[in-house]
Amino acid sequence: MTVPLLTLSGAAEIRLTRAQACFALELLRTMGPEERHRALLGLPRAAIVAIAEEWWWQAHGGQCEPEACEDGCPWRVWSIVAGRGFGKTRAGAEWVWQRARENPDARIALVGASLDEVARVMVEGESGLLSIPRAGEDPRWLSSRGEFRFPSGARAFAYTAERPSQLRGPQHHFAWCDELAKWPRADPCWDNLMLGLRLGDAPRTIVTTTPKPVPLLKRVLAMPRTVQTNGATAENPHLPDDFRAAVTEMFGGTLQGRQELDGLLLDHLPGALWTRSIIEEARAPAPCMASFEHPALTVGQSGPVILRVVVGVDPPASADGDACGIVVCGLGEDGIAYVLADLTAGGMRPEAWARRVVSAAEAWNAQRIVAEKNQGGDMVESVLKAAGPHAPVRLVHAAKGKGARAQPIALRFESGQAKFAGLFPDLEDELCAITYSGFEGTASPDRADALVWALTELATPRPEPGIRRL
Repeated sequence: MTVPLLTLSGAAEIRLTRAQACFALELLRTMGPEERHRALLGLPRAAIVAIAEEWWWQAHGGQCEPEACEDGCPWRVWSIVAGRGFGKTRAGAEWVWQRARENPDARIALVGASLDEVARVMVEGESGLLSIPRAGEDPRWLSSRGEFRFPSGARAFAYTAERPSQLRGPQHHFAWCDELAKWPRADPCWDNLMLGLRLGDAPRTIVTTTPKPVPLLKRVLAMPRTVQTNGATAENPHLPDDFRAAVTEMFGGTLQGRQELDGLLLDHLPGALWTRSIIEEARAPAPCMASFEHPALTVGQSGPVILRVVVGVDPPASADGDACGIVVCGLGEDGIAYVLADLTAGGMRPEAWARRVVSAAEAWNAQRIVAEKNQGGDMVESVLKAAGPHAPVRLVHAAKGKGARAQPIALRFESGQAKFAGLFPDLEDELCAITYSGFEGTASPDRADALVWALTELATPRPEPGIRRL
């Protein structure tokens, strides 16, 4: 295959093969600015277009594929752990395209937190696979089959971390794992993927994720043949200055900013009541197979039977304000309190979130709904009673600060008296931002507040029946 005519540093025009063109492009890359400028002046328009389509020409340093590990060994996993807007998705998509061009028989795994995210971000997004083909390349995305077909003949397949069993059996040459730090069933999904990554001479994986100190990400970064790229939002020269200024103003100097913008992997905030290690040690099997949609609360499946259930509610100040925190907790026959579900939702009018709360109470057979009344006063009880006239509602008033209210609940987790029956990433993020002095995040900790109210209710002894003397 030949490519357009190139003239480099005054050389005569010659028709180059693809390999020679790649060599010429690499030569351009190694030139200094002035020498490169002189060389480019001698190129015909077709060659300029060809060069513009080369990814390295546009990529910043953090998006360039590393050659090897620090010890010189070939890498097996390239992990880009960086802030929002760093260009992780574009780097992942370009890497996948290049593997497909070089390997016409390649089978590539596309793994995301959900199939919806694989489609919306990794494939159809502004920096996804469909957005970056070169001129003349006509890929096909078969959404119903979760299959992406490259012009070379290579194929990529969509998988969700919600269903690790999908990866049990399929084999791949390469894999792209996006937002690994938020995968719901992370470890079995990763393990199945790695066991099937066995085609070709050098199977490789690229991981693109915003940092969160979850066990799997730490495990991947500690693997001997993992090469890591770190970076901050501000390092992407293609971002609008207005965006950079806005996010710096909103999140600069906060825990969320250090993680989401600076791309730092933070284990815990100084003075935090919950740490990631405390949360991981508090994991437990679900006491029952109950869920919001398919309740089956009466049968203990993999843990103790739940004797009492409470729905904690942190109502929003307005329909356009914060989310409505809704967390379901239960007391097991073993005396341990379990976090069963996080049903928090935002953008709802009072009637809508009240119906959601009452539906949760009915689905989980809750004995009590505990709702904070600081924001809405009597309105909170009114809308809940309107949604469920017989709903067992109790209103509570927050007389203490968030840190003071949360301290006894945090101690219950640390001492093993409270556990998480599953993964609740958004809730856990909020808990890790609560310190003795208050909440260090940027938004309101609606989920954490709802959890505190529910577990406080479960920790309060109920009066025993007895005989009163006259």
